[in-house]
Amino acid sequence: MSDAAIEEVSVLSSIYCRDGEFQILNCTGGRGGTLNVSAVFHLHPSYPSCPPHISISTTSLSKIQCHNIRQKLMTRAAELPLEPMLLQLVEYLQVKMYCGHSRNQEWTAVLLLDHIRSRNRYIRLLERWSQQLQLTCRLLLGPNPLIILLGERPNIKEFCHRLRTVKVDVDSSGKKCKERMMKVLAETPCSSLCQHRYGFVVKDYKSLSELTAVFEELNLAELYQQMLPTLSG
Repeated sequence: MSDAAIEEVSVLSSIYCRDGEFQILNCTGGRGGTLNVSAVFHLHPSYPSCPPHISISTTSLSKIQCHNIRQKLMTRAAELPLEPMLLQLVEYLQVKMYCGHSRNQEWTAVLLLDHIRSRNRYIRLLERWSQQLQLTCRLLLGPNPLIILLGERPNIKEFCHRLRTVKVDVDSSGKKCKERMMKVLAETPCSSLCQHRYGFVVKDYKSLSELTAVFEELNLAELYQQMLPTLSG
C-alpha cells in the first residue's frame, strides 16, 4: 500500500470511527457503511494510480439494486483524478443513498386475474384507475390474465383493493361481479432496470413463450421465473 493510501485510510478511520463503520481487511481494502449498505473497497498495490475495485452488500436491497449502486460508484471512481478518492466515493454513496430513501420507493407488482368476460368495461376501469393512482400498467390477456403494475406501493395497494371491492366484470350468468379471486403473484421494490414508462398498455399473448418474451422485454425475467410454477401449473 502506498504512502498516500496509508494516509487516506488513516483519515477515513478517524472520520468513520464508530463500531463496524470502517474496517481494514487484510491491509488491502476498507469498509464503510452508510444506511443499510456496506461498501468494500479493494485497493491494488499501485492505488491511487488505479481506481479501487468496489463490492456492495446489503440485506435491504435486491441484487439488481446492489449492482446498480456498484456501477454508479465504479463510474464515479473512473471520473475522479488518480489520487486518493475513498472519502469522495464514500460521500458520493451517502448522497445517493440519502436521495434514494428521501423519495417514495417504487414497486413492481404482478396480479393474476380470475377472468375477464366484459373485456371493454374491464379495460376502461383498469385504465382509469391506473391514471388516477399514477400507476404504470400493462394488461396481458391470454390463458392467464395478468396485470403488471409499477408505482408507489400505497397506490398499488389501493388498485388491488378496488379490484376486490368494485364490480369490474360479469359472472357466468351475466351479473356484475367483483374480482375477489385475484391473486398477487409478486410484489417487490422496483430496480432502475425495470422502470419502463409505458403508460397503460393492453397486450394479447397465446403461449408461455410469448409471455416470457414480455417479461424479458421489461427486464423482469427473474421475477417471471419465480412465478412460472404458478402459471404453468
